[in-house]
Formats: sequence, C-alpha cells, structure tokens
Amino acid sequence: MFEFVLLAVLVLGAVIVCAKPMGGYIAEIMEGRDYLALRPVARFEAWIYRLCGVKRSEEMNWSRYALTLLVFNLAGALLVYGLLRLQPWLPLNPQHFAPVSADSSFNTAVAFATNTDWQGYSGESTMGYLVQAAGLAVQNFLSAATGLAVAVAFIRGFTRRSCKTIGNFWVDVTRSSLYVLLPLSIVLALALISQGVIQNVHGYKEATTMEKLRFDAPKLDSHGDPLKDEKGNPVMVPATTQIQTLPMGPVASQEAIKELGTNGGGFFNANSSHAFENPTALSNFLEIAAIFLIPFALTYTFGKMVGDTRQGWALMIAMLVLLGALGMTAFVSEQGGNPLFAAQGIDSIPSGLQAGGNMEGKEARFGIAASALFAAASTGTSTGAVNGMHDSMMPLGGLVPLFLMQLGELSPGGVGTGIYTILIFAILGVFIAGLMIGRTPEYLGKKIEVREMKLASIFILITPMLVLAGTAIAVMTVSGTIGVANPGAHGFSEILYAFTSAGNNNGSAFAGLSVNTAFYNTALGIVMWLGRFWPMVAALAIAGSLATKKRIPVTEGTMPTHGALFICLLIGTILLFGVLNYVPALALGPVVEHFILAQSH
Repeated sequence: MFEFVLLAVLVLGAVIVCAKPMGGYIAEIMEGRDYLALRPVARFEAWIYRLCGVKRSEEMNWSRYALTLLVFNLAGALLVYGLLRLQPWLPLNPQHFAPVSADSSFNTAVAFATNTDWQGYSGESTMGYLVQAAGLAVQNFLSAATGLAVAVAFIRGFTRRSCKTIGNFWVDVTRSSLYVLLPLSIVLALALISQGVIQNVHGYKEATTMEKLRFDAPKLDSHGDPLKDEKGNPVMVPATTQIQTLPMGPVASQEAIKELGTNGGGFFNANSSHAFENPTALSNFLEIAAIFLIPFALTYTFGKMVGDTRQGWALMIAMLVLLGALGMTAFVSEQGGNPLFAAQGIDSIPSGLQAGGNMEGKEARFGIAASALFAAASTGTSTGAVNGMHDSMMPLGGLVPLFLMQLGELSPGGVGTGIYTILIFAILGVFIAGLMIGRTPEYLGKKIEVREMKLASIFILITPMLVLAGTAIAVMTVSGTIGVANPGAHGFSEILYAFTSAGNNNGSAFAGLSVNTAFYNTALGIVMWLGRFWPMVAALAIAGSLATKKRIPVTEGTMPTHGALFICLLIGTILLFGVLNYVPALALGPVVEHFILAQSH
C-alpha cells in the first residue's frame, strides 16, 4: 500500500503544483490576454482567422455555437474516414497496408472525432504513418480542443450577465490548440523521446532473436493455401523462427497528445504497455501526470474566471476524494491476488494471498501500484490509455475503472468534459439542497430554475440510457455475444465495459471481447457519437440559459459552495446518481463474479 500511496502522492502532488499556473494561463489565454512572448503565435492565429474568414469579435449564442461544433467535428470524422478508405494510394505507407473496412473506418473515424479513440484493430498492422499522423493524431488535437472550448463556454455562462452569447467556437478551438495543446505536446514528446519512445518514419525492421520461437503454423498446399482436415479445420504443423518484426513510426508525437488531450488509444495494439510507447518508470510517471494535468488545471481556470478560486479548489478536492478512494480500491484488490491460488494449494502464503499480488496482464517493469494508478487515471479521465490489461484484473479491481467511467469521468474527467460535467452535478447538488431548506437554489449568483434542471437531467441520463440499452441489445443477440471469450458474469462485464467506454468516450476495453465486427463497429460508433455530442449540446444550452440571467447578490441565506459541506454534498450527489443508474448492471457483472470467486475459495 505504501508504494501506491507514494506514487499517487508524487504524481498528484506534481500535477496540483502545476494546476494553478496552468489553470491561470488557460483562463487568460481563452479570455484573450496578450502575452509578449506569444505574439508570433498570435500573428499566426490572426492569419488563420483571415484565411478562414472568421471574425474573432463576432460571438455566438449557444445554438449557433453548438451547430458550428457539430459541423466541425462531422467534417473531421469524414476526413478520417476518407483517409482510412484511401490508405493504399496515400504516401507514408511503407508496409503497404490495405484500405480499412467500411464498418471499421466508420467506427474509427467516430472514435477519434469524439475523443474516444476506441480501437477494434491493431494499429501497427492496420494503418500507415500518414493516417496515424494526419488523421488520428490531428483529431486528437481537435477533439481535445473542442472539449476545452465547450468548458470555457460553459464557464462563461456563470460569468456573464444578461448576455445572449457565450463566445466564438472558432476562436476558442483555435486558441485551445495553438496556445495550450500544441506547446505542451511538443515538450512532452521530446521528454518521451529522451526515455526511448520512438519517433521516425522508417519501414518496419526485422531483428534476429537469441532464442527460437516455437509455434504451430497452418500447413500450405502447392498454391500457398491452408490445408484443412475432414472437419474443415486447418491442418497445423510445428514451426520455428528467429525473426521478429519491429514496428516503427511517429509514436512519441501521438503519445504526447493522446495523454495530454485525454484521448487514449495508441499507435500500438498493446498501448502504453508497449515498450516503444512507454519504456521506463519515468515515462510512465510522465504519462500519468500528463493525463491529469489539464483536467485538474481547469478547476483553477474555473475559479479564476468566476472570480473566486475557492470554488475551483472545492471541485478539485471532490475529484481527488473520489479518485483516491476508487484508485486505492483497485490497488488493494490487485495486491490481494487471486484466492484460487491458495485454495488449490498453488500458494502457501499463511494469509492465503497470492504471492506478489495479481500480476496477470501487467508489465513487470511497472508492477501493481503503477498499473492500478494508470487504470484509475485513464478511466477517471476520458483517456482510455492502458499500461496493463483491465480484462485480467480481479473482479473488484476491474469494477473500479468501470465505475469511474460510469460516474461520468469527472475525477478529474477529460479535457473540458470533466469540469463541465462536475459543474452540472454541482447544479444538481444545490438544487437538491435548495429543496431541502425551502429556498430557491442558486449557484455562483445564478438561479437554478426549471429549464436548467430539465437540461441537466438530459445531460445526466442520456449516457446511462445509451450504455444500458446498448448492453441489453448486445447480450440478447447472437452478433453481440458471439465475440465473448469468457462466458458468464465476466463475459457480461466485457460487454458492459465496451458500451460504458463508448458512451462515456473513454476508449479503453476489457480486451476479452472481439469487437472488430460489423455489429460492434456500428453499435459502438453510434453510442460514441451520441454519448459525446448530445450531452455537449445540453451543456451549451445550460450555459446559454445561465448567461442570460442576472447575478443575485450573496445574502445570509446563500449556501456557500466552497466549503466542506458543499464538497460532501457534491460527492454524495455524484455517487447517488452513479449508484442508481448502474448498480443493477454492476451486480450482474463484476460484483457477482467477485462473490463466485470468494465462494470458490
């Protein structure tokens, strides 16, 4: 436990120290402050506006802001789809990869446009360098910038009075990219390269291994086709090789933005457990810190923009309490190990625990503590990157990343999405408190009335509806269950995890479910799109409604929203909705699996 606590304190301590300067910088940049050192970038920004015909002083109401956002992201998805389908005729494809299938291209285009980065394919054996860099990595920037733009627009709803506009989407997304995401990504990419993360456009390399690899290969006829026996199964023969193919590519640049933008995914199928993406303990530390940096910094951005930084610190504390409690649960579960080892006489530890804990699916160079913290970090945010296989976690250990996503990914959440999600829960919390004391609820001087509550209800309920309906359809159809590798409670967990990950725009997976099928590519693509933009439009509508309201002066009856009482109320509200929405489904998956395992012991 000491190892986990120490690592968490070091990572989160470094992030919290950086949160104030980073959060203040984001607030000033998004509000248009002129920095002398950034004037060359400002001239480039102005050139972009002239080229695109954008008037930076022309602001938008919430509906125009939302429509512009939707068109922009639809165009990005179409561009990625085209690149995937035209891949054989594009440059920088040294392995001559074929076009990606239509359903997989649809799923991938939607995944990267929605900040989900769900991958039902192996990247190093599917996509060339141009598609990875100009398609996927670019969308990593733009989808994260979209989330940051919406967060700032949402905060403006609290800061403006009797105003019909919430900003200009084109200005917000441009500034998010140029001043925040791009410079941070350059710095992190260089740091990762120093640790051994690769960055090149070379063709794949072949290396001779010191030992022979023995495996079974299909026997071929004279035409090179696999031979089959009388039952139609391929005839397998023993084979050996000492040749290993090493994939190359522009990895560090994509790794940096995938973590900083809380996108997830990865250049390689093994993601951040691959030695070319995450080779050392220091690179692992940097990647976890990068995941947390902007989401936590945005709490200070919020406090700075509303003129009371105590409000931002209160939100950060609530995020840290939820993240710490659930992260510790994952670590304890994994460190305890599998009780079946002791039950079967495999382990003779007096306590009955597995020696060393459950190391299945984890990299030895990271261990349980770093793997548990990475799992909590990537699912407490919308990142979805993994440095170990969640499918191999103990039942309660696997429940943690699942539940962190189901809470709305607000501990601390994705770039932009985390801050406006927890603010909507704050609105719900003060509404509930207002009902209890018989007073009109208000938050930061803005009355919370019927329109805001209706929109907040839509925001909160749309994702569980998508997740649970998608899971129900999948478990009732052959197309949904045929890819389950582990039948029973764990198989249900795999399906529930897939739709939870898609609906909350996370992108991680239990990995025991074969999802590169027409059914899952289509179903998860639809869930990803609706799970991203339906709540986003609702959030912008709330921002537009709040911006039109006058600010109410603070009185003796005003509920403070920066103290311990409010933090407890906020955490309780988040847990209440998470429990009510998902506990029945969790009981059918990881919870019952835990009890089955305990009973076997």
